Amino acid sequence: MVGRASVQSVSIQSVLQARLSTYPPTMKRVGELFLERPEMVVNSTTSELARICQTSGATIVRFCRALGFAGFPALKLQLAAELAKESAELAGTSIMRHGADISQSDSLDDMVSKISGSEILGIRETADSLDTRALGRAIQKILRSRRVLTFGVSASNVGAHDLATKLLRIGFTALNFQDSHEALASATLGEPKDVAIGFSHSGETRETVAFLAAARAAGAFTIAIVNLPESTLGTSADVTLRTAVRETTFRSGAMASRIAQLTLVDYLFVGVARGQYDRTVKALKSTYDIVKELRSGA
Repeated sequence: MVGRASVQSVSIQSVLQARLSTYPPTMKRVGELFLERPEMVVNSTTSELARICQTSGATIVRFCRALGFAGFPALKLQLAAELAKESAELAGTSIMRHGADISQSDSLDDMVSKISGSEILGIRETADSLDTRALGRAIQKILRSRRVLTFGVSASNVGAHDLATKLLRIGFTALNFQDSHEALASATLGEPKDVAIGFSHSGETRETVAFLAAARAAGAFTIAIVNLPESTLGTSADVTLRTAVRETTFRSGAMASRIAQLTLVDYLFVGVARGQYDRTVKALKSTYDIVKELRSGA
């Protein structure tokens, strides 16, 4: 597995959607066509693509190089292979291709297929692009931590809260914050043995960027969980763990990003649990037994 997402481990469409907002207008038009009509792109020449996007052949080449390809033929070959793979994976479902948006005419079966397809692919690509060395480093820092601080805004705080809850249950001091001011204040009081983990799909959420910056300034070890490693949050953290999902109009991408973040949370938690196996088993049994009496019918 690799440290940064590559076109080999994460689909061109997933990488492109994460980066699209950072491109200049001419390259953005090319990227939008890749996302909206990838089959057309595969069947186009460089000059045809340039004409459709109202740009130049040189812009198409720059676009391809920004994605890590020498030129359009190599990118087109990779995209064709990805579309064929997705078509095989989705055979027999109502989805023509991954990323197909939910429409008003969709049946409930269509809706379920599209959302599950988005989430399944997000989990797979997140796993494929995972840097296990970075994951291992994050796990070791958590194992040696004085306390763990987690924070994310809105949907991104779901994973942050889940990780803190899991760590608390096996004996770690883990704090999750719903309020950005409280998160920032706690991060400012951090120490070198603290670990601060910021969750943000875009990597540009101001509150989360400020939280991680304050923690790092205080000497804490910082971890970013983002969809775009090149984002402000991703480039400023000591360790970056990336998700790989695509957005759609009805936010099945946002749902997938939540699932992908929770997948990374599970990787972190199980990695920490393995690192202190006996203590974890004892803690899980103790916490299960103590709340068992509170369950209805126990």
